[in-house]
Amino acid sequence: MVITMHPTNRRDFIMKAVQEEGKVDINELSDELNVSAMTIRRDLVQLEEDGKLIRTHGGAVLPKPLITETPFSTKQSRQTEQKKLIAKKTLPLIKAGQTIILDSGTTTLELARLLASRDDITVITNDIKIAAELIDSQLKVLVAGGELQNNVGALYGPQTHQFLKNIHVDTFFLGAHAIDMEAGITSPTFEKSLIKQLMIEAAETTWLVADSSKFEQKAFSKVCDFDQLSGFVTDEDISDDRNEQLSSRIKII
Repeated sequence: MVITMHPTNRRDFIMKAVQEEGKVDINELSDELNVSAMTIRRDLVQLEEDGKLIRTHGGAVLPKPLITETPFSTKQSRQTEQKKLIAKKTLPLIKAGQTIILDSGTTTLELARLLASRDDITVITNDIKIAAELIDSQLKVLVAGGELQNNVGALYGPQTHQFLKNIHVDTFFLGAHAIDMEAGITSPTFEKSLIKQLMIEAAETTWLVADSSKFEQKAFSKVCDFDQLSGFVTDEDISDDRNEQLSSRIKII
């Protein structure tokens, strides 16, 4: 006789498993709980919406605290001139009437500073530093809800996810923690990558904006590959060899 477990008890079982192992597999849970893989996927969707885990390909993991990212005060003082140059090169990509997403970060903050004098676009961001930079502008600014990442200024969590799932914009300007020719764009945590992925899904086009110090680096969690990007804006310090390699895969400004 097969006893059917109540959904609440089943999700409790899943959470206990992911807390003990750090991750769970859909097929293994399906076998253990004697339910379909689709049922497990629905459970994982609900648990993710509740902020209890983050779905991955074929399973789920616990949300990791956003503690490995460099604090804003440290990032702000690095590659300052390069970030300003990238912002100036990016500005012509933003046309009147567009709705854009600015990723959390200091390069996108420089872009926001240049946009503050405009009044013809809508800016969406999950970065309170960017929102504060635009507080006296005439722009329409929407801030994604969520929990504040202390010392960084980014908003994250289920509220942020839900907001991003319900919008559609012209362009997303993606910041990067690490860039590698094979690994693509990566970030320190699953949570950070998920937010960036949701921003990519919400946008018609995505431009990577990052300085050359991010090259030849890998972080823990995959954000995307180069083929998901419309182009890449970087500084003049990129080597000729790296520029040639990248140019064969993506438009570079």
